[in-house]
Parts: sequence; structure tokens; C-alpha cells
Amino acid sequence: MNVNILIVDDESTVRHPMNEFIKLSGYNSFEAASAEEAIDILKTNSIQVVITDIMLPEMGGFELTELIRKEYDSDVIVITGYSDIYSYEEAIKMGASDFIIKPVRFEELLLRLKKVLTERELATDRGRMMERLQKLAITDGLTKLHNSRSFYSQLEVEVDRFNRYKRSLALLLMDIDHFKKYNDTYGHLEGDKALVRIAQLIKSCLRKLDSAYRYGGEEFTVILPETSCEEAHTVAQRIKSALKAENFIPKQGKEAQITISIGVTEYSPDEQLSEFIQRADKAMYLSKGKGRNKVTSLTAEETS
Repeated sequence: MNVNILIVDDESTVRHPMNEFIKLSGYNSFEAASAEEAIDILKTNSIQVVITDIMLPEMGGFELTELIRKEYDSDVIVITGYSDIYSYEEAIKMGASDFIIKPVRFEELLLRLKKVLTERELATDRGRMMERLQKLAITDGLTKLHNSRSFYSQLEVEVDRFNRYKRSLALLLMDIDHFKKYNDTYGHLEGDKALVRIAQLIKSCLRKLDSAYRYGGEEFTVILPETSCEEAHTVAQRIKSALKAENFIPKQGKEAQITISIGVTEYSPDEQLSEFIQRADKAMYLSKGKGRNKVTSLTAEETS
């Protein structure tokens, strides 16, 4: 059991027996005679639970509790022999997870400690679950790219950044050519495999600050911060070439090639997001009209 407990009490007759009991109960145990000693231990060790007396020299147990909750990932159990002065409610308000009256019965301490550790584990699991749910909310389940909901949110952020720093912002909108025919010929399972691989190829052509999204169906989009239309055109050509070089094998002994039509545009000051996206979409359809497997750039000046 790799759980670290820190006992803070200025009375060695209390601290030492408690330390031995915690060790015998299967936990790793540290001890400190003051809040200052406790802080030094917290700085260099991962402590899950701190058990501290309220009455300590210099910094008191409540001050220590407040500091721990602000700066360290540790729960705190407060102990005191002054039940007529200090209350459970006051301890919880200061950030403690539990409150025990001296003289401490070790059996009770162990039960309280196990309760705090269980609640701590549940809170950690809950936090992980929330992170996963948040990630699922912005991630396309098939390709693992960001989804269209995330796209609109991030595009707003990038446009706001453009307005503050006046740095170029480009957008790619892509559509897989004749993908319905691919699905009809080889089945949707093979179509899904192709979408996953295409998403991987798109990501492999981008920088860390760029972001790729599954816009819907067989459409993808890429946000390119600090990128001009000309530079974005080069990125689009790189994606098109990477896809052209990829051989898909939907059936044993059967190779297939997939191409993509790409529209490229650059954000123009003060325009609406819808205008920006529509221009990328128009550029992509121009690529379709040129025979597909093309890259077409379209600026705001060219559409005005």
C-alpha cells in the first residue's frame, strides 16, 4: 500500500506512538514536530493525508491546514484536546477533511483515516471521469480528431487572437473525393478505416500550434494560426501529396487510392466567422469543379 501519511504534533509522546501505529497499519508514515517541519516534508514527498494537532509552536494547525489546501494535494485530519474551544465546523471551514478529539483512540483514527482515503480516491476517480467526458465532448469518436463543436469554439478563440495581435490566420476545408462510391464498393467498415487513416495523415502534416477537426462525414478542416494564405496553400499541398502517396487496401490483394479536394483561405479583419468558413467552403468546391484532387486558395479580395 503506497500511501504516505504525515503526523504533525509537538508532543513526542503523542507523535511517536501514532507514527508506529500508522506504520503497523500498512501505511508509510512521516512525522514532524512543527508546521515548518511539515512543510519541508510536503515539499519533497507526495503526502496523501496530514494528521495535525491544532496547537503547534509558531504556525498553528489551522494555518497549516489552510496552506496545505492551497498549495499541496493532501487531505488534512485535525486533532485537538480543546473541544470546548475548537469545533468540527470550524475545522471543515478551514479545509480539513475530518476532526478528532484527543485523547485519540487509534482504532477510531484508523477508521477516520480509511474514510478520508476512500473519499480521496472517489474524488480522484470522479475528476478523471470528468476529464474523459470533457474530452469526449470535443473529440470525434472515430478519428480522434476534434469535432465540429470544438472547431467553432477554437475558431472564435483564434479570431480573437487575430484581432489582438494582428497575426495571420488561415483555414483549410477538405472533402474526400467520391467517398460515397468508396463506401458503396467496399463497405462502411472499410470506409471508417480510411477516415481514421486520413485523419492521421492530416495530423502528420501539421505543426503543434495547428489543429485538425472532423467537420462532418468525409469533411475535415484545419485551423492554421500565424499562417498566411500562401503558407496555408503549401500545407494543403503537403496533405494532398501525403494522401496521394498512401495506398489503401480495402480487400486482400486490392489496392485503392483516395484523393481529397481542399479549399484554402485567410481571415480578413472584422469579417464574420460565417463568411470566413463559407469562403473556405467555396474554395473547396472550386477544387471539386476543377476535377477534384486539387487545392484552391481564395482570399476575401477575390470574393468581394
